Amino acid sequence: MSRVLVAGVDTSTQSCKVRVTDALTGEVVRFGQAKHPDGTSINPQYWWEAFLEAKEQAGGLDDVSALAVGGQQHGMVLLDKQGNVVRDALLWNDTRSAVQAESLINELGAATPTENDEPEDVHARGVQRWVKAVGSSLVASLTITKVAWVAQNEPENASRIAAICLPHDWLSWRIAGNGPVSHGRANLDALFTDRSDASGTAYFDSVSNEYCYDLLERALGRTDVILPRIINTNGTGAIADPEIAGKNVEGGCIIAAGGGDNAMAALGLGMTSGDVSVSLGTSGVAAAVSDSPAYDLSGAIAGFADCTGRWLPLACTINGSRILDAGRRALGVDYDELAYLAETSVPGAHGITLIPYFDGERTPNRPNAKAQFLGLTLENTTRENMARAFVEAVLCSQRDCLEFVKNLGAKVNRILLIGGGAKSPAIRAYAPSIWEHDVELPETDEYVAIGAARQAAWALSKAQQAPQWQLTIEGTLTGAATPEVYKQYAQYRG
Repeated sequence: MSRVLVAGVDTSTQSCKVRVTDALTGEVVRFGQAKHPDGTSINPQYWWEAFLEAKEQAGGLDDVSALAVGGQQHGMVLLDKQGNVVRDALLWNDTRSAVQAESLINELGAATPTENDEPEDVHARGVQRWVKAVGSSLVASLTITKVAWVAQNEPENASRIAAICLPHDWLSWRIAGNGPVSHGRANLDALFTDRSDASGTAYFDSVSNEYCYDLLERALGRTDVILPRIINTNGTGAIADPEIAGKNVEGGCIIAAGGGDNAMAALGLGMTSGDVSVSLGTSGVAAAVSDSPAYDLSGAIAGFADCTGRWLPLACTINGSRILDAGRRALGVDYDELAYLAETSVPGAHGITLIPYFDGERTPNRPNAKAQFLGLTLENTTRENMARAFVEAVLCSQRDCLEFVKNLGAKVNRILLIGGGAKSPAIRAYAPSIWEHDVELPETDEYVAIGAARQAAWALSKAQQAPQWQLTIEGTLTGAATPEVYKQYAQYRG
């Protein structure tokens, strides 16, 4: 009897990955990857071309019975009536809509008089109202702010919008054989998504599982647009075009709901309540699985949904492992040499701290900030100390995220470190000391793609629970706590 195959697709900021997987064991069978262009504003056609290339590298999908797509969250994909992309997609790391984020917060804060124990300050009141409505306050990353930016700055494009979707929604739609048409109306009603990705738009309530059209109207000025259908966690959204996937499978290849990348990574890791993942990729994310929705009235934590019917409160930084890349370029070294230089310094880098907001920041919300080296003197300005400061900046920035998650009441029994930055020997050396917690290292793998494949297997089986796939832990990092490092960072960060 031949084994059943499923595929997990990860359409991330940097690339598209396709992982063909044994549905029973989770074992990787084939793999392909293709690069996406750099930038914060991208034509989605590049994602489609990268998917096709990655699919071919993975040996094709003709024998795959189910697939799901995990994707970078928040990216705004606008379609006209014929299914054409109206303008380049604004990605999560595009901060041009920071003004609109603030305006929408203040607008909702001023919409009605102060009620009950709401703050008198309009902005603070607006933050709380957005959190209560959709689980998150507004920052430039979230989709609704980008819609508002287009409405205010590109009215012609805004008038053409017939549907709004996210990167994973759009790619799933294309895999199902949909796309632009030359005449008539495209099959926009076939767009679908899941609650995890929808919860990052700020016009969806993950508790009621309903869109908040009144909030979308504040951004766009109208509500006559199509939003993707919300598919159940283990549901089926469509059948793939047989020319793309499932040609040799009876009944074709089903396309599962898919989800946001952070939720898919949590599913790939098999996270449960008390687990926190720290993912160091282009961004840095600390995410915790919660059995109940999270409402952080300060607005620091995003109260997103996960891919299993629970919630995934998380704190996200725009600047992740790219901080190390900046350090390598500045010092003219590779990752190992950066780690060696850092090792010859001391905790706290003899008083030097890097505040690493190179592209602005999301946590804390400082969209217009720039990076700063602080505490420099003639004596301590050495390559070794600067290397140490670059590494400590990554870890202290994520410590900020961990503190926000803990302050919300989330249990932190186990920290799992994943992402490209987790491979850095310097990150591994100092993470447990700066985070003051043991850190587990899952085997290096593509956990977003694994989560997508696991969801595909779940949808295929129609079971109540996701299949149990083994997670291999390579080791546990330990180290003596160095609280002085984070204290020095926090003082400079302010």
